[in-house]
Amino acid sequence: MVTAAEPQMKDLPASAILSVELEITGRCQLTCSHCCTASGPKASPGAMTRDDWTQVISDIAELGIPAVQFIGGEPTLAPYLPQYIDHALDTGLRVEVYSNLTHVRPGLWRVFEKPGVCLATSYYSDRAEEHERITNGTGSHQRTRGNITEALRRGIPLRVGIVDVLDGQRVAEAQEELRQLGVTRIQVDRVRKVGRAAESDTAVPSTSELCGRCFRHRVSIDPNGQVSGCILSRFLVAANVREQPLADILSSDRWQQLTSTIPMPRAACPPDDSGDCDPANTEACEPSFYAPAPVLETTA
Repeated sequence: MVTAAEPQMKDLPASAILSVELEITGRCQLTCSHCCTASGPKASPGAMTRDDWTQVISDIAELGIPAVQFIGGEPTLAPYLPQYIDHALDTGLRVEVYSNLTHVRPGLWRVFEKPGVCLATSYYSDRAEEHERITNGTGSHQRTRGNITEALRRGIPLRVGIVDVLDGQRVAEAQEELRQLGVTRIQVDRVRKVGRAAESDTAVPSTSELCGRCFRHRVSIDPNGQVSGCILSRFLVAANVREQPLADILSSDRWQQLTSTIPMPRAACPPDDSGDCDPANTEACEPSFYAPAPVLETTA
């Protein structure tokens, strides 16, 4: 990992960056049909080491960027996720963890309950068979729904994204079910033709799939250290943090050139399934932004 020496923060484009997506692993238990990174059980965890990610988190804080989002793949599969969260909090960053919530180790709940941490997940239908047709994970609907309930019970700030993947998908019913559970932050998005949802294996995705916030206000770092504007724009690589300091990448001519190729932000276009071009919705990571989560009664 390369670090920068005494950058002049006020002169860096990083001053406009609101959040950085950290893809801390490429592995995932699921193989969702629309996954923008084509992650799955056989995917590589990536070349970035624990020290690499720790340095990146420090660099983000030093640049004055206010928030990070831990994503993947499935971030709960990364063995050092608790240490990354603690380090981010110690450096003053707000944290969001975007997880499929199919499995949460008991110790992770204690980490997620810390002030300054919020959760996000994806949910596709009120019917298990439809949800699992999209995730390709038997039992994923019940586990995700159960952990949504557990997050709310614990008072952890939570938002949920629904991607409209299938013809006739029960999106409205899923929204209503989430509201009944107590979720107050729900967003719906269309499928973006990148990753596994790209039109062909050889086609380069179009920048029209992007909302315009990437590169200008968002940054993403993939499991191998490649830096792009967001998880959807991985086909536009600026550099690699294992070879060049993040501060230098964000102030480079290459970064500016890539930014200029992205259409300006459009209204009513908030990719919100994986935080994509709007990781953490930034202000939503402030716990005070959320209405208090209801305490759900449990029975023995």
